[in-house]
Amino acid sequence: MSKPVLQVVIASTRPGRVGRVIGEWFYERAVAGGDFDVELIDLAEVGLPFLDEPNHPKLKQYEHAHTKEWSAIVERGDAYVFVTPEYNHSFNAVLKNALDFLHQEWQHKAAGFVSYGGLSGGTRAVNSLRQVVSTLKMIPVVEAVNVPFVPQLLENGTFKPNDMMTASADALLAELAKLTSALRPMRLSAA
Repeated sequence: MSKPVLQVVIASTRPGRVGRVIGEWFYERAVAGGDFDVELIDLAEVGLPFLDEPNHPKLKQYEHAHTKEWSAIVERGDAYVFVTPEYNHSFNAVLKNALDFLHQEWQHKAAGFVSYGGLSGGTRAVNSLRQVVSTLKMIPVVEAVNVPFVPQLLENGTFKPNDMMTASADALLAELAKLTSALRPMRLSAA
């Protein structure tokens, strides 16, 4: 059996965002871990419009090419790590929109979180996000990477995590690997 696919999803699309460099750091950490085939998915590049499908996502009767392409991307994933900023005590609209476009493609897959922001390090965004992914029948892991005061950890456009963040990333990846191993046979037998 091939390695499961972990998709690292960068949620921020703002000009000047730091989510891309944090996502790239986590992507490299995941590749080095060796438990997954890892893909970096940048929602700025995916470029979904606001949800414009006439049918409910549960039906999987997509009419638009962008939705079919997004469905194919998400379908090949076995686990996800959402790299998210915190906006007004929650996660951003672009990520909510990307999640809402689909339904069945997310089900019975593990979800992890790398969040960043000011004092809270994005933890409030993750708390909101956990509810949404659980409703999509994803299984969120407890382990997470939280990056407070993110500007202090940037050096010449590169993210410089501290030892705690690196250890948190490794713990998150280990838990995702365990959970993905448990969930993957269930999904494959249902297909």
